[in-house]
Amino acid sequence: MRIEKKIWPEFFQRVLDGVKTFELRLADFECNPGDILVLREWNPKTEKYTGRTIEKKITYVTKTKDAKFWPEEDVEKYGYQIIGFK
Repeated sequence: MRIEKKIWPEFFQRVLDGVKTFELRLADFECNPGDILVLREWNPKTEKYTGRTIEKKITYVTKTKDAKFWPEEDVEKYGYQIIGFK
């Protein structure tokens, strides 16, 4: 399956450069390993697509509503971070 999503220019460029190897998205759509994620660069200032796109094969998907791995006070103090790796 092919899934198209908007992505802001600063994040698009990082994906294009190979620095950003993950996406954090609201889980309001289905996707699975093997699907193609089509990222279309969207300029929020002009509210228009720039014309640049990049396609990435999805290799891993995880969904959660309830990440209770740490005490709530630690999450409130530090927040979460997403770590991508190769």
